[in-house]
Amino acid sequence: MHFPVTSGNGAALRLLQAGDAGEMAAAYLRNRAHLAPWEPERPEEFFTPAGQRRTLDIQLDSLAAALAYPAALFAEGRIIGRFTLSGVVRGPFQSASLGYWMDAAHQGRGLATFAVHAMCQIAGSALGLHRIEAGTLLHNHASQAVLRKCGFEQIGMAPRYLKIAGEWQDHNLYQCLLENESGQEAAAQEAESM
Repeated sequence: MHFPVTSGNGAALRLLQAGDAGEMAAAYLRNRAHLAPWEPERPEEFFTPAGQRRTLDIQLDSLAAALAYPAALFAEGRIIGRFTLSGVVRGPFQSASLGYWMDAAHQGRGLATFAVHAMCQIAGSALGLHRIEAGTLLHNHASQAVLRKCGFEQIGMAPRYLKIAGEWQDHNLYQCLLENESGQEAAAQEAESM
C-alpha cells in the first residue's frame, strides 16, 4: 500500500505538498476551538497560510530525509484530517510516532480509523517499520478507541508527557507492532467496511 489511499466514501489520504499550506491554514482555522483542548498552544501566525507554509517546509524537509511522513485526509478538495508519522528511527528500532486529528464535522464516520489503519499499512509494507507509537490524553476516549481498532495496545502512562492547552498533561501510551497480523487483519476488515 502506498499514498494516496482512498476510502470507500471518497476521502483520500495523501502526503502533504507545499501547495497545501492555504488549505491547511483553513482547516486549522475551521477547527481552532475544536482542537484547542488537544494540542499545544499555537501562535496566531500558525493559523495563516504563511505560517502553515513554514511548518510544511520543515515537514517536507523531514520527508525528504525520510524522518517524517506528513499526510492529510482530503474530501471534496478540503483537508478534513491530519495524520503524520514523525520521529522515524531506523536501525534496530524501526519505529515512528503517529499524531493525528480529525475535522469536527467529520468525526464519528470511521474516517480516522480508515486513515490510521492506512498509515500503519504504509509504515509496515512501504516503509519497512516494525512499530508505531502514539499517545493520547487520558480522557481522549475517542482517539483511544481508534487506536485499539487499528491494533494498538496500551503500553503505559507517561506523567506530564506533553504541554497541551498550556499545561503539562499525562498521556496514555500505545504501540502497534506492525507484524501483529491479528490486530492488522481486524483493522483491515473494519477499514474495508467503511
